[in-house]
Amino acid sequence: MAPLISKWHRELELFTAIKPLIVLEGNVLDQYRYPVAGSIPEDTLVPLPEYLQAFLEDNGYEHVVFYSNLVGFMNPYKSQMLSAFAAHNGGTITSGAIQAEFRGNTRTTAPSIIRRAMTQNTHATAVVMELASHYIVTPDRMDQQDVNAFNLLMQSTMSAATVRTPYGRRQNLLILMVSKLNDLPAWFYLNNPLCKTIMLEAPDREERKRLISGSAWPTFFDSTVYRTEMPWYEQHPAELRQLREKFVGLTEGLTFTELDAMRRLSKQECTSIRDLCTIVDLYKYGIRENPWANLSMDSLRTAKQDFQRRIKGQDPALEQTLDVIKRAVTGMNGLSSSSTSKPKGVLFFAGPTGTGKTETAKALAEKLFGDESACIRFDMSEYGQSHSDQKLLGAPPGYVGYEAGGQLTNAIKKNPFAVVLFDEIEKAHPSILDKFLQILEDGRLTDGQGHTVYFSETIIIFTSNLGMYVKDELGRRFANVTMDMDFPEVQRRLRQAIEDHFKLELGRPEILNRIGENIVIFDFIRQEAGQAILRAQVDKIIRRLEEQKGIAITITGEAYQQLASAALADLSNGGRGVGNQVEALLINPLSRWLFDHGVVADARVTITSFDTEAHPATLTCQLPDEDSTQEETAHE
Repeated sequence: MAPLISKWHRELELFTAIKPLIVLEGNVLDQYRYPVAGSIPEDTLVPLPEYLQAFLEDNGYEHVVFYSNLVGFMNPYKSQMLSAFAAHNGGTITSGAIQAEFRGNTRTTAPSIIRRAMTQNTHATAVVMELASHYIVTPDRMDQQDVNAFNLLMQSTMSAATVRTPYGRRQNLLILMVSKLNDLPAWFYLNNPLCKTIMLEAPDREERKRLISGSAWPTFFDSTVYRTEMPWYEQHPAELRQLREKFVGLTEGLTFTELDAMRRLSKQECTSIRDLCTIVDLYKYGIRENPWANLSMDSLRTAKQDFQRRIKGQDPALEQTLDVIKRAVTGMNGLSSSSTSKPKGVLFFAGPTGTGKTETAKALAEKLFGDESACIRFDMSEYGQSHSDQKLLGAPPGYVGYEAGGQLTNAIKKNPFAVVLFDEIEKAHPSILDKFLQILEDGRLTDGQGHTVYFSETIIIFTSNLGMYVKDELGRRFANVTMDMDFPEVQRRLRQAIEDHFKLELGRPEILNRIGENIVIFDFIRQEAGQAILRAQVDKIIRRLEEQKGIAITITGEAYQQLASAALADLSNGGRGVGNQVEALLINPLSRWLFDHGVVADARVTITSFDTEAHPATLTCQLPDEDSTQEETAHE
């Protein structure tokens, strides 16, 4: 198999020939496989400095040294190069390094030594400055000595000499390694024609595929496991190819160092070849068993009936919601996408208030993960300010609260298998929507501390009241949908209003594209659903009173009709409004009656009538040993 040469390596080959200053940005702490046979064994991961040593040596550089402000100039790979560098450019080697401060005005500071090395024309020289971001506190807090040091480095590149070598003419090089480009002062690299910035990204799909298919493949497994199981896969190459493709997809965004740690973990745990992909969950989340794999199909078959017991009058919305879940469980989510790290499902719940949107999310969490607490809810009205993303992801380094992390990222770290509910998404600041784009597309976020959080095992749900009201040409709000419209008309109007909001008002159609056709419209609570909600709430109150207090409540048919007529007279506030009416018309007056008549436990009470016109409402009750009814009235 021919070696795979990464994009950044090809850029390095091209620009080291014409630019004296190279800035390597990104995954500079990662390990890499050197693509050229030679001093580094094939398929061996090495740190970037060792990689650069081999690269520069192969390209004819005679003196290669590495600088760290903690140690000084060093070369742990070829000590003779350090000795030759010291002999020609000054400096005394102590304990394997030329000690040199970054700041100062003497000839022994690092910038002064680098300048002499860059301007001499007898030996092709390359100086690699490791983690250059550590030399100053922050680029915007530089004192004069910091400025002088970077000025001297810039002058060194401007005066860099070209040296004739057996490999051809080579320009002296200064290479800086930084995690982020803005760790350096902007004037040092912006509009600098001598500088080339090269981004080192996480290994792409082809690089990960080469890793899992090359000579490193047997090292993922215990030798006994490999000898026992590999012959079967050699006879079934399609199965092996499918296994590798899945592993490659699940490891998107991981570095070579993380992949190597995963390799060692797999071997340590004696993982079987068929269970290789479970090691990804073990590495990312610290768990061996994935709750998604343990879902009972029988439980999911009854999910719609279970949901209907909790959410009334929303059968089309429940059906659409469960379609997304069934797609996730059967492994068909993301088949049309190139990314395998997306969330298990994305849903956008829209519709009138009090229709069961939040309740559906909770029911979903209980069905999937066995507990309502697996529904992690964020009220987006709390994130309406431009800096609110720091509450979600954590403050950047140096800011107050940096150590605490972000509310969202901390929650997902603690429980990566969850339903994540973003309530009333339209109230969030538009800048936060960029974060949602990353979650929906890549399935991961990086918090303020630099830790990556994965959303690939979550269901993401947004709820919204968008489209209930719209504005006319004069900016006046008016109702876009009303209860006298049938459900298809409600669906059409709300979908159109949601599209208009993202496309025209926010100018962010890409967010709508990530959600796709998973906009779920909840209908108004109509009379039939209202009756079911009322019946369910009354039954729950009666059941709990009997279970907790031993008080058996009976409501006569006539009394129940009085209660229903009042409670269901206005359904504009949905199921929540019905609950408020039950509290005002049943719970409050009943609790007063029980208190006033000393009924605290073990009793049978019959409610014979309600006076819903009174303020507060009253009811009439009867105990079994009473000949006449007793009316509960409001106290003067």
